[in-house]
Amino acid sequence: MQEENGLLNRKKALKRLEDQVVWDIIVIGGGATGLGVAVDAASRGYSTLLLEQSDFAKGTSSRSTKLVHGGVRYLAQGNIKLVYDALRERGILMKNAPHIVKKQAFVIPCYSLWDKIKYLTGLKLYDWLSGRFSFGRSKYISKNKMTGIMPGIRQEKLVGGIEYYDGQFDDARLAINLAETSAANGGVTLNYFKVNQLLKENNKICGVIATDIETGKPYHIQSKTVINATGVFVDDILCLDTPGKKPIVQPSQGVHLVFDKSFLNSEAALMIPETADGRVLFAVPWHNHVLVGTTDTPLNKHTLEPRALEAEIDFILKTVRQYFSKAITRKDVLSVFAGLRPLAAPQKETDSTKEISRDHKLMVSPSGLITITGGKWTTYRQMAEVTVNKAIEVGHLKKADCKTAALPIHGSATVTGNSDYSITVYGSDYKKIQALANEDHSLNNKIIEGFPYTWANAIWAVRHEMARTVEDVLARRLRLLFLDAAAALDAAPVVADLMAGELEKDASWKKEQLESFKILAANYLLKTDQKMAIHKN
Repeated sequence: MQEENGLLNRKKALKRLEDQVVWDIIVIGGGATGLGVAVDAASRGYSTLLLEQSDFAKGTSSRSTKLVHGGVRYLAQGNIKLVYDALRERGILMKNAPHIVKKQAFVIPCYSLWDKIKYLTGLKLYDWLSGRFSFGRSKYISKNKMTGIMPGIRQEKLVGGIEYYDGQFDDARLAINLAETSAANGGVTLNYFKVNQLLKENNKICGVIATDIETGKPYHIQSKTVINATGVFVDDILCLDTPGKKPIVQPSQGVHLVFDKSFLNSEAALMIPETADGRVLFAVPWHNHVLVGTTDTPLNKHTLEPRALEAEIDFILKTVRQYFSKAITRKDVLSVFAGLRPLAAPQKETDSTKEISRDHKLMVSPSGLITITGGKWTTYRQMAEVTVNKAIEVGHLKKADCKTAALPIHGSATVTGNSDYSITVYGSDYKKIQALANEDHSLNNKIIEGFPYTWANAIWAVRHEMARTVEDVLARRLRLLFLDAAAALDAAPVVADLMAGELEKDASWKKEQLESFKILAANYLLKTDQKMAIHKN
């Protein structure tokens, strides 16, 4: 076993946790919002502890449509401020994390002259709102050019298209880099640490009781402020503060299907501006595959591992069949995954998520518990800034200005000489992974053929990125489970062997990990007879 020596070092983090008497800020939740708050707080010089009950970005924050964008559909709804703020944040994020965020061309197919006028007009407003953070100007393209850019598009009645630019990213990889950025600025981030109780003194929050899930050891942790940034789980923490409190979040499920890149056959992304239920659907090139989504289904419950509903799967397939020239069936789906958005709960009964707020909500309970929820990945930094400003006020902390608008995120460097996004997404860590493989040439072995991931990538995830399970590696450090669930199942034994060596685990641990991962991966495979036969054992 090699000694952990990365920024995300669990042993050193636990030592810091035990040595620190009182923290300035405790953040509950290791998704986009919580990690953003941890980066902001630590970079201002506050002693900052983040606790996540599962893995970083296990929930919603690894299950997005992989877009850093202003939100074209919010523009159509008249939410100009949300779009303006998101476009500004899009530009800041691309500057601070150029290895993760990249410019992506999108095309909207037009099947009538009215489509051309309507969409071009709206996107010109989108361009104007982006101002100096523009990624490029939208323009009309002819039918010939449209079919050249996207040969897989259905051409019947096609008159042309609108091309515009937005951002694309890898959500889980950005989450890991944010955890590393917080650690680089003195913060402590721990996954698999569950908050069970809020500590109070004179009815005011003064810390938490949390359990290290790996050891079962409880910790009483003192803090000047506690921030609830748990996404769809915010009501669980609020009920620890005020039992029986009315929910403030309405979960909304979004589902994505992943296909081979040949179905889109383009470097550009497809934006379907009006589905049968009046929503927007995207087909986006991502890690040499095509990701299609999303849906928007209101739910009354939340879980760490939501499952796609058959109606959602059928809706996506039916919609894309109208735009793809290549026939598409359930058997072509390589992976299906679902995520839950934490939308503000409606004040009246409704089955429509269109009526639920998409903006973030910041609130402080009488006990001093700070809760931040809602919003989207693109605006995570802005949400973190206002949250830490509130923490300064609530906790009577020494004032310090926000630094994140100009703070490079860990890995912030472009990789030259390689065009594979699965490699360049590591940024400045790419050469370090290469150096690791050069020390032991066996680490150049592929985890599975057909994908760029090597043994070195898995070892790096354990030593430097706090990966603790096979799922952590195959779902979030690498993205294989989200790209091809069957391939992830085949890769799991190799990853389990590598991890067992690093973490000094025995055969029973490997068996447990593989059984657990098999059950998990089954939820990412569409239940076709062919796929069930392949993996029935």
